[in-house]
Amino acid sequence: MHMADALLSPAVAGTMFAASGIAAGISVYKLKKEDDPAKIPTMAVTAALVFAGQMINYTIPGTGSSGHLCGGMLLSALLGPYAGFLSMITVLVIQCLFFADGGLLALGANIWNMAFYGCFVGYFLLWRPIVTSRLFGGGEGNKGLKGRIALASVLGCVLTLQMGAFSVVLETTLSGITELPFAAFAGLMQPIHLAIGLIEGLITAAVLIFISEARPELLRDVQAAEAKKSAKLSLSATVFILALMAAVVGGGLSHLASAYPDGLEWALFGNAEEGYHANMGLDEESFGTRSEAAERAEKIQETTAFLPDYAFADSDSPAGTTVSGLVGSAMVAAAAFLICVLGRFFRRKEKTA
Repeated sequence: MHMADALLSPAVAGTMFAASGIAAGISVYKLKKEDDPAKIPTMAVTAALVFAGQMINYTIPGTGSSGHLCGGMLLSALLGPYAGFLSMITVLVIQCLFFADGGLLALGANIWNMAFYGCFVGYFLLWRPIVTSRLFGGGEGNKGLKGRIALASVLGCVLTLQMGAFSVVLETTLSGITELPFAAFAGLMQPIHLAIGLIEGLITAAVLIFISEARPELLRDVQAAEAKKSAKLSLSATVFILALMAAVVGGGLSHLASAYPDGLEWALFGNAEEGYHANMGLDEESFGTRSEAAERAEKIQETTAFLPDYAFADSDSPAGTTVSGLVGSAMVAAAAFLICVLGRFFRRKEKTA
């Protein structure tokens, strides 16, 4: 769902930067009050895992399209909405600047569409109410926790991807992209992202259920005292496994990514060459709007992106994908760690008598 600069006017792009910036500022303020140093390594490795996961596009059968993990629900379930949102910003900024994934002018919109809904709407509207409910025998200890995790994950991913997809439609419409009729574009974007959201929900549930077995107190809103009694792995072992997963996914499994266009690209350009519909039928080389701001942003990306499209520049070597996955995951983990340290997040607060 990474938007290109050609889909946004400077005015809409600026508005989305402001909206995402306000949400980021509130998140920073809220995190100053957190008191859980164990979240620092968790934030680093889960952000890296989301970066790696976004490299793997999975095919949506019968459509000629593919989708990939967004990760907002996963991060907010582990870190809470504020740290989850900042982690998603870290992922999206590094993708944009160093891998040319998503436009720089469109970065504010991409943060809003892919991070805000999953981290805030998904957490407050679905994760916290469901996980703390009495569904599946809940209410005493953590009985039925796996069922609540699965339900919250699937519903959360479906809802928040629908909201993100609809925001893309609104943003392009407000930008005056006349070749994208609102009803037709929405009619393509919403169903395909419903399917993508269902698959993401299952992936998210699988990861969170593993953590609920290994170190359940890492999950947000789980009864901590009961969770620590049922932990099967140490914190360091759990963090190591998550880091290993990020390396394996980004450095190895990323080679298995579907070659089909993702949901947004599929809606815009279709996949006629593979025998599927042309959909909006736009020309991939010339579509949308051009502006001086977009041209400047493109030049910046050309300078900063040392692994454009997750590959070596001017090379088809598969090693480029492996290097991109490993380097990108490491960059995201390091950036998330530095954000915690420099922002003084999750630091142990001194007890007052």
